[in-house]
Amino acid sequence: MMFSLAFSAIVAASGRRMSEVWSAEQDAAAGIDSRLNVHDHSMLEGVELPAEYNWCDKDGKNYCSMSRNQHIPQYCGSCWAHGSVSALADRVKIARNATGIDINPSVQHILNCAGVGSCHGGSVPGPYSWMLDISQKTGVGISYETSNPYMACSSESTEGICPHADWSCTPENVARTCSTFPPQGKCVPIMQYPSITIKDYGTISGAADMQKEIYANGPIACGIDAAPILNYTSGISSDAGDQVDHVISVTGWGSDAASGKQYWNVRNSWGEYWGEMGYIRVEMGNNALHLEEQCAWATVDTFTTVENQVHCYEGGENCQ
Repeated sequence: MMFSLAFSAIVAASGRRMSEVWSAEQDAAAGIDSRLNVHDHSMLEGVELPAEYNWCDKDGKNYCSMSRNQHIPQYCGSCWAHGSVSALADRVKIARNATGIDINPSVQHILNCAGVGSCHGGSVPGPYSWMLDISQKTGVGISYETSNPYMACSSESTEGICPHADWSCTPENVARTCSTFPPQGKCVPIMQYPSITIKDYGTISGAADMQKEIYANGPIACGIDAAPILNYTSGISSDAGDQVDHVISVTGWGSDAASGKQYWNVRNSWGEYWGEMGYIRVEMGNNALHLEEQCAWATVDTFTTVENQVHCYEGGENCQ
């Protein structure tokens, strides 16, 4: 916490916002494997990728999950968790062929339990590293938003509602429900909760590998320089940027006939009031905003649906 406050003072003096992305050294100290791990895309050899490809509008279907806002109910620098969760939710939706009610993983579960970041920043591949670890060790993965909603708090947070609750990794802070008003009712953990597990993850960089991964498997989480886009409203951003200090998810790419530019379709986590309904287009192929440097992907293994769920009562008493 002392480091965080000291670093905040340095950043304030420089005029930049504090970076919300860990360094490679911080990743290594947390035991996160950040090695380059590119999927086998040999099936795409000789295949000319289309000029436009966006999972939010693919063959008339939307495979993209909801937009999110990391900054409410109070400010929290959890973009690193939002980017990975959004890309994972998209891949679950792809696995379900965009049928059924959307499944939205819990960002708060990561903040409470993963140990790969906080409201003061975190790791690009860290959430997937943690998910793979718990998937393999427990057979259970990240819980759903409906049993652990986003509160924009982590254990060291002092803003808003955060000092008035416990954000440690207790069973109730993984998945919970509350039966009714006290004294008759109480809040209890849901021990057999809906979840998503993964079976692999990796990191990639460079426009060509990013395109292949998105085309073959779905959206990815990537680092970006947020400073030049704080006041973005619309259009294609071609700013070079200075450094990676924020994380978003990339859902595909497109081309602009007027300018002749290709661009990435980027979903941010600042709400739909920002940008183009929560999205931004970033020029592709020249590492604009440092978007093509640090990306991560995960391979979905299992997820809970009505076919395999444990049916809990409203008060959760049969799922203890």
